[in-house]
Amino acid sequence: MESAKANTQHSTRSREFLTKSLLAGGVAGMFSKTTVAPLDRVKILLQAHNKHYKQHGVFSGLVKIVKFENLWALYKGNGAQMVRIFPYAATQFTSYEVYKPIFGNLMSQHHFSKFLSGSAAGITAVLLTYPLDTIRARLAFQITGEHKYSGITHTAITMFKEEGGGRALYRGFTPTVIGMIPYAGLSFYCFEGLKYCCMKHLPQWTCEPCPINSGGLVLKLSAKLLCGGFAGAIAQSFAYPFDVTRRRMQLAQVTPDKHHWGRLGMVATLVQIYKREGIVYGLYRGMSINYLRAIPMVAVSFTTYELMKQMLKLDTGIKIE
Repeated sequence: MESAKANTQHSTRSREFLTKSLLAGGVAGMFSKTTVAPLDRVKILLQAHNKHYKQHGVFSGLVKIVKFENLWALYKGNGAQMVRIFPYAATQFTSYEVYKPIFGNLMSQHHFSKFLSGSAAGITAVLLTYPLDTIRARLAFQITGEHKYSGITHTAITMFKEEGGGRALYRGFTPTVIGMIPYAGLSFYCFEGLKYCCMKHLPQWTCEPCPINSGGLVLKLSAKLLCGGFAGAIAQSFAYPFDVTRRRMQLAQVTPDKHHWGRLGMVATLVQIYKREGIVYGLYRGMSINYLRAIPMVAVSFTTYELMKQMLKLDTGIKIE
């Protein structure tokens, strides 16, 4: 009887933890992506060499969007992004919390287990939400007056009918998964590592008492943002060429001079970009804007998640010996 009661209580706590973690992750994702939505749109236009913007840089591109279209055009595709990012971020953060003890036990709490947990969490999230990312990229790539798609549903139906069924919605999936391994892995690994270093070596400047645990410490808001920003910069440096490849594959069918790229695989697309445009202007094109967006995006994402965990009483602070 006691055993059954204990199992019921454990099951209830597990469901409560998963529900709260999903909510915290989803809210974190929405806050972070909305923060950088204008930079996200310019990045997509630059990556795929949109004919109206390919001669522009980051700031001149932002100005032209406002002048050529309108202010709200900076957020074009953000609706699809919000539909995608809530389940994506919710799945990613929650999966990380689930994978962390599993990999930790398998590797005897080796620090590399956090990298593997982050990579696995990123792949899990991508598997579930990738079609929405493709749709969002198509919507963000459109220019006012030259619309082909009218919304999320119309984009999905049009791509399904005209571009080969469900495969069209997963075009660019392979480089996304390969890029996700270093990106998500390094993001979580670096954030956790920097967080630990701050709490162990600089607690007087970076930490404050946890409000629900008199013996525990949590990072101050500024420290959370700083750790998240550094984690995002490091992760993006390694994963960016795969992001460029993914966008080219997703947008090949709406770029007239690159229609044939839609039939190429990941390696062939990488080679084409390198041969035609090189490293700086090809594989790392738009990297400057990516740092401008990735650093605040990851910073806001991790910070919001940590704050949500504290609000929902999932984070009771850490005692550093």
